[in-house]
Amino acid sequence: MQLTEQPPPHARTCGARRRDGGACTNAPMNGGERCRMHGGSSPQAKAAAERRQLETEARAMLAELDVDPVSDPLAALLKLGGQALAWQEAAARLVNELQDVRYRAANGTEQLRAEVALFERATDRACSVLATIARLNIDERLMAVSERQAEAVIGAVEAALVAAGVTGDLATEGRRAAARHLRLVKAVG
Repeated sequence: MQLTEQPPPHARTCGARRRDGGACTNAPMNGGERCRMHGGSSPQAKAAAERRQLETEARAMLAELDVDPVSDPLAALLKLGGQALAWQEAAARLVNELQDVRYRAANGTEQLRAEVALFERATDRACSVLATIARLNIDERLMAVSERQAEAVIGAVEAALVAAGVTGDLATEGRRAAARHLRLVKAVG
């Protein structure tokens, strides 16, 4: 992921127009796009600047991550489902600790607490991931993959026994030992 390069803070200017039509040459507020004189200190501008700063930091963190490609998308989707449920349960605990789900803002308007909105989004996300898992029959697909892997291992054991010249009761005992081992591996995994 490539980040767009930002000019150094001192090189940026407000970008608004002065009354005489010329460009404002003042520096914008930290993280903002406008100077104090052109609305850069308004609550909306401050909130937008904070959001942009957080997004920039998040992009920088993502760029630093050493992300491996997904080799098993079915297992990755199941893991994502577990994470989505865990996040939803964590958000539910936050909501359960609240005394009130709403509060009065400084301007007198009634506001929904952020924890409630977070819980709603986490619930929607978990529902979406779980619906995808159900729609794709992930469990059945993983079982089919496991069965094919077991068949391949059994075929390899058979070939090894034939190549080693093992026949009769010894070959049967070798197959049983391999089957027991595969069941143990499957039970542990």
